[in-house]
Amino acid sequence: MSTAPAKPALSRSLFVFSVFYGGMVTIAGVLGAKQVALGPLAVEAGIFPFLILVALSSSVAELHGKEAANKLLRYGFIPLIVAILLTLIILRLPTDENMYPPAKEAFPIILGQSWRMMAAGIVAYGVSVTLNIWIFSKLSGTTGRFAALRGFIAAALSQIVDTLIFITVSFYGERPIGELMLGQMLAKVVLSAVLVPLIIIACVAIGRRLDRA
Repeated sequence: MSTAPAKPALSRSLFVFSVFYGGMVTIAGVLGAKQVALGPLAVEAGIFPFLILVALSSSVAELHGKEAANKLLRYGFIPLIVAILLTLIILRLPTDENMYPPAKEAFPIILGQSWRMMAAGIVAYGVSVTLNIWIFSKLSGTTGRFAALRGFIAAALSQIVDTLIFITVSFYGERPIGELMLGQMLAKVVLSAVLVPLIIIACVAIGRRLDRA
């Protein structure tokens, strides 16, 4: 009878990236309450964890294949939806009268997004990350080279689509959205060029090292 240890169902890198991915999904909505000024560009701060999500999905596709990345995307809906539902429940629970007054006033403003914004976040996440994985995998061809460049192209295109969906679903009919869209698209493409290749290079290197251990 063989006494060899059972092979783990998940590689080390896929396990670590899955945990990290779930955290980024949930924090993106919270950080999105702040607008960040980057020189002449303005962007909601949720783009930073979201670009990490995009880069992680590309890294998983590079290391473990397109199907593994798509599964990670689908499982990402679980913490995202649970976080939204839990936030809605907490907002409706009575507030302690002794809570620090500025925090008491700020909490519902920061976390009390409209149902349109919540729906926009879910739809934009699903469509844009799916598109990112598809473009990244298509660009790999038969060589699988230039992961950082492929990641930037996939991220830039998917972030344009993400902006179109999120801004339209959130604000159409309530405010002019043309200039808002253009500004957000430009900021996201610039950030994709700066951050995504570096994150992919780091994640792929870390993933390969974890799987060799």
